[in-house]
Amino acid sequence: MSFNCGIVGLPNVGKSTLFNALTATAAAQAENFPFCTIEPNVGKVALPDARLDQITAIGKSEKTVPAQLEFVDIAGLVKGASKGEGLGNQFLSNIRETDAIIHVLRCFEDGDIVHVDGDVDPIRDAETIETELMLADLESIEKQTAALEKKARGTDKEAKAQVELAQRVKAALGEGKPARSVDVSDDERKLLKMLQLLTSKPILYVCNVSEEDAANGNDFTKKVEMMVAEQGAQMVVICASIESEIAQLDTGEEQQEFLETMGLDDPGLSKIIKAGFKLLGLQTYFTCGPKEARAWTVRVGAKAPEAAGVIHTDFEKGFIKAETIAFDDYVGLGGEQGAKDAGKMRQEGKDYVVQDGDIILFRFNV
Repeated sequence: MSFNCGIVGLPNVGKSTLFNALTATAAAQAENFPFCTIEPNVGKVALPDARLDQITAIGKSEKTVPAQLEFVDIAGLVKGASKGEGLGNQFLSNIRETDAIIHVLRCFEDGDIVHVDGDVDPIRDAETIETELMLADLESIEKQTAALEKKARGTDKEAKAQVELAQRVKAALGEGKPARSVDVSDDERKLLKMLQLLTSKPILYVCNVSEEDAANGNDFTKKVEMMVAEQGAQMVVICASIESEIAQLDTGEEQQEFLETMGLDDPGLSKIIKAGFKLLGLQTYFTCGPKEARAWTVRVGAKAPEAAGVIHTDFEKGFIKAETIAFDDYVGLGGEQGAKDAGKMRQEGKDYVVQDGDIILFRFNV
């Protein structure tokens, strides 16, 4: 399962600086003027997971293959984007293709970096972006509702259910509430996804602060924290310039030493990944053999065949069983053979719900 996040925000909030740091590349220009990012830049990064290193060492695997996280750097939005202002239409379509939104908010003062609205106010900035996304969704849902109503006149039950859901979403958007605020059943969740609405996507607010505020935040981040609590969203506080410096260090030891001097425990990438996994309801399981130890991403609650399908569709189609070892047992008993000897390797069937950290060998027949 891919984890694809679009990084959005107003111009000059630190989006491209953050993207460059997270992907350790200079693919996105980070200049002090609006619209410096004309095309969305895509970067894939390895998900840091100390458990994978332990599994590799114990299993004596030749290669380690971490799961990957994909970031899409989307150019700065402005007021009127939903009507095509700036480069609005193009940017909105780029957001539509992502699984989740990382909304970067400027929470630092700097007279040398111009704010598009003249002063720093992260709450106003968040509302500006959310309003443009809601306006775009309102236009989209009105068009879709008309088409769905034609389908619903026949015997298409799914279309009828979508019309009812679309009308509820349209009402919420009309009241200035995002699509994600609408209560939906498990069955309706799939229908909501089919509507491809921007404001139905989960959102992670990233407060970009100055170096001195990286450890404890500031008055701006406290305001964002209150807003996030009301929305039931997620937020993290990072300093994009610190992330840039970390990205330039060669070793993990150097990075950790630098973090300690800044009074920080984890780099921003780790914070974003942890929050992102929680946001999207994701978890990690592992496979291990002599050639490679690999991490795989799957949704929380996934059963064994679905997890197998992440590796290859044939694994899911021909699923027989999943030979499973819990991570703690694998490490505590010295690997697969030790777990087998202690009776800790389990034979799990189609109804087994995969747990975070499981080491799994799938048996299948196609």
